Amino acid sequence: MEYGIKDILELIGSLGLFLFGMKVMSDALLLLAGDQMRDILARMTSNRFLGIVTGFLITSVIQSSSATTLMVVSFSNASLLTLTESISVIMGANIGTTITAWLITILGFKVSMSAIALPLVGFGFLFTFSKKEKAKHWGGFIIGFALLFIGLQFLKEAMPNINENPEILAFLNQYTDAGFWSVLLFLLIGTLLTVVIQSSSATMALTIIMTAEGWIPFELAAAMVLGENIGTTITANLAALVANYQAKRTARAHLIFNIAGVVWMLVVFYPFLDMISWLAQKTGSENPYITALAIPVAISLFHTVFNILNTFFLVWFVKPMAKIVERMVPAKVIPEMGIEEPKFLSDKMLKYPETAIATLVDESKYLYKNTIFEIVAHGLNISREDIRSDLKAKKVVKRSRRDLKADVRELYLTKVKSIYGEIIRFATRAQSTLKMKDAQNNRIMEIKLANRKMVEIIRDVQALGLNVSKYLYSENKEVKKMYDGFRRKVVKVLRIIYLFRTEEDQEFYQIKLTELKEEAEKNILEGNKEINKLIREDKIKADTASSLVNDHDNVNSLIKNLIEVAELLYGHKDPLVESGIKKKKKKKKKAA
Repeated sequence: MEYGIKDILELIGSLGLFLFGMKVMSDALLLLAGDQMRDILARMTSNRFLGIVTGFLITSVIQSSSATTLMVVSFSNASLLTLTESISVIMGANIGTTITAWLITILGFKVSMSAIALPLVGFGFLFTFSKKEKAKHWGGFIIGFALLFIGLQFLKEAMPNINENPEILAFLNQYTDAGFWSVLLFLLIGTLLTVVIQSSSATMALTIIMTAEGWIPFELAAAMVLGENIGTTITANLAALVANYQAKRTARAHLIFNIAGVVWMLVVFYPFLDMISWLAQKTGSENPYITALAIPVAISLFHTVFNILNTFFLVWFVKPMAKIVERMVPAKVIPEMGIEEPKFLSDKMLKYPETAIATLVDESKYLYKNTIFEIVAHGLNISREDIRSDLKAKKVVKRSRRDLKADVRELYLTKVKSIYGEIIRFATRAQSTLKMKDAQNNRIMEIKLANRKMVEIIRDVQALGLNVSKYLYSENKEVKKMYDGFRRKVVKVLRIIYLFRTEEDQEFYQIKLTELKEEAEKNILEGNKEINKLIREDKIKADTASSLVNDHDNVNSLIKNLIEVAELLYGHKDPLVESGIKKKKKKKKKAA
């Protein structure tokens, strides 16, 4: 009996149905548990063992290591995960993917799912009529689960029978009798198949079916499984091609981890297979070297034990692995020029709410710490280097330089306006296209508010800066003293904000900022008694008095907005910090 084009097309169609079922099931599970999964990932700690557990659980739930690694690459791209955290999650994902092999082996070979698969499709279809989104997703999962095993059944039937097609065995014999070279050849076949099919689960299913049909022996099936471990890394590496250096590093780490595992396994290949054979027989299975029907269980066991041991051996080398990857993919420094162009905003970041929010925060922080910092400092004739230094605020103000005078309006039009528009556009798209929790939606509203306040900061600086330049070297010592006092306040606030951004003890500086903000709010309400005194004593002219009164409000509004943006972008209000502020206030009252 010849195996013709029609049979080949049936085989491809069966594989397609299997892959479609896997995709429907995985997508439904992502919709059901995606928010929780991403939330777990976003809250990852630097503990590598927790990362492994997280990767294992996520992949076990969504039944797709590719989906997990793509999520990890996306989160690395958005700086939500460090390189070491990403590596540990991927290690766990490699163990989690072994669950799929056991599902195929147990339900596809030990238990016949074909009898209940079609009724399951019908049962799942009923759920799709529900008005509840969760019920619809459960329906999708049931349908995908059933289609997967219908596809597997078709695959088994479409695979040519050796008894009816003996020429296949004769064809394969020339490649299976070359000893260790055959192992390397089938490792390459497993890699290429996974690269082409883009699913290690589908390649695993084909491998298991070929062993059950008696096409290839146990050791060559194990070699194919090793190849699948390398081939599955292509998905993450393809996704990282258009991502930043952090995502590229994560993808390379995935490749290095899996290749390292394959290398040490090849060194102990035959003794390891003997151990798996012994273990399989101890658990009630037959010898996989002798009985073809025993190979699926032995292959699943090999896949699981190998990935667990590989993770156990290499988990101690996460940091050296990270250093190797950092050398392979050097960091790209963001250029200082051209701030008017978005540095982080990208449509690719609109895949998940977490990555969209992280991108918005990064873009807003970059705008705030670079452009806004520059406009405020130079708009008031103050050097940014002096603000970052240990010089006292009084000395910083005395070192005023006219050459730093900035055209605030021009800087706004060239470096802020377009970025502000892009941030608001990106935030609005994220809110309208992504399914978000209330907390996530509120976070985006906070980021929008922070950017709006940045524009208000520029407005305050523009108004204040004009008079600062006018009275910087005024002959009226009282007026000069007042404007130097305004600038001293701003220097103090900018310095504490800088320390709040860069130092570890955020709580201390957050308390300081809260106190300064409350002081600014109080000053706006009460007005400036010192200005009133100067007016009464006729030490300033009427037009100067008007400027001072307006700029008194401008400087306090500027301080208030600067602090609020810092709080919104760099740290949410912590109950412990709030209680610390209250205790400090009580102590002050008692002392008074």
